[in-house]
Amino acid sequence: MARMPGGVPKIEVPRWIQLVGLPLVLLFLWVIAGAARHVVFLFLVASLIALLLSPVVRVLGRSWIPRGLTVGVVYLAFAVATIAVIGAVGTVVVNETRTAAKRVDSYFTEPIGQGSRVAADRDVDRLQAWLDGHRLSGVKIQERGHKLVRQIRDKDPGKYTNKVVTFVEGAAISVGKFLFNLVVVVVVSIYMLLDFPRFGRALDRRFPPRPGTRPLLERMEHALVSYVKGQALVSLIIGTSGGVGLWLFGTLGWLPGGQHYALLFGAWGAITELIPYAGPWIGSIPPFVYAVVVHPVAAIWVGLLYLAIHQVEGHIVIPKVMAGALRLHPLLVIFGLLAGGEIYGLPGVFVALPLLAAARAVWGFFGERVELERWDGGETAVPVEVVVDEPPVEPPASISR
Repeated sequence: MARMPGGVPKIEVPRWIQLVGLPLVLLFLWVIAGAARHVVFLFLVASLIALLLSPVVRVLGRSWIPRGLTVGVVYLAFAVATIAVIGAVGTVVVNETRTAAKRVDSYFTEPIGQGSRVAADRDVDRLQAWLDGHRLSGVKIQERGHKLVRQIRDKDPGKYTNKVVTFVEGAAISVGKFLFNLVVVVVVSIYMLLDFPRFGRALDRRFPPRPGTRPLLERMEHALVSYVKGQALVSLIIGTSGGVGLWLFGTLGWLPGGQHYALLFGAWGAITELIPYAGPWIGSIPPFVYAVVVHPVAAIWVGLLYLAIHQVEGHIVIPKVMAGALRLHPLLVIFGLLAGGEIYGLPGVFVALPLLAAARAVWGFFGERVELERWDGGETAVPVEVVVDEPPVEPPASISR
């Protein structure tokens, strides 16, 4: 066992363990994780929550409050906030979805005035008039637009919008199952938080940190808190930008009714921002579809708005906010997201990056203490005598007297 600077021991893994032991350990962990996938996932989520709340408990524990009471207060506040947010978001989503469904149904089915024309027919005429007024009279969409409106009306859009409402209400009911799993996660994470000091002392005795560096648990906490702060800030920026933009479009008349759904679409954009790469595009789909249904020209403004938001996000927000939060290679991030989705679906995608952030802290900690025995360490250099052929030296020419 070698020694690092500062007296910290460094473990050397023999070659036979590298060749046989490590693959067997990885295979064993993979089999166990596959057999108890749901349980492993709940414990991983509980570990992430415990690591995230541990700094808060540590700060409160510096006062006279006992650790057990501190953990209870922190978790009570966390549970109340979580239930309140889920209930508020679920209520808003269901109500706004029901309102939007009724609006779409009436847009195609309810006549305006004395005739049989509906609001969609009126907007088709307005679009054709706008094209004619901007020297685009060669684009004839009026006849095809009215034909499309009749086809949609004949297919009874209310039937499909009711299905959407039923789906959303079913999703709201499934929150109950989620709350049951949440209770299990909270109970497990409470036990983890209560035992963190003892577990941390045991780790520090076996793997003491170098002078001036954080212990292993604190490194994991710092990595996870940095990631959550960065991701929350990015979601807040993107969601607020989309909501404010849609509210302005609705106020200016560029997107009819946009101001009424700005909060819903902004919240949706903030939530989908948690899904890396695909999340921003998923967040732009509902407002774009709404714009197409309400007023086709408004879809252009909505598309330009979200295109600008995505450009600002990719070139300014993400590099500035998330640069120091995750510090992982993009290929590793993509692999983690795909692996999380393959193993546990959408929840696995949400948990993948926090787990990678914590795993990176573990890798950096043990990377300073463990080294693999070199495979060429047993080879002995054999000295070989090398004979160099030198060109013959010609004798100096005789000097005539």
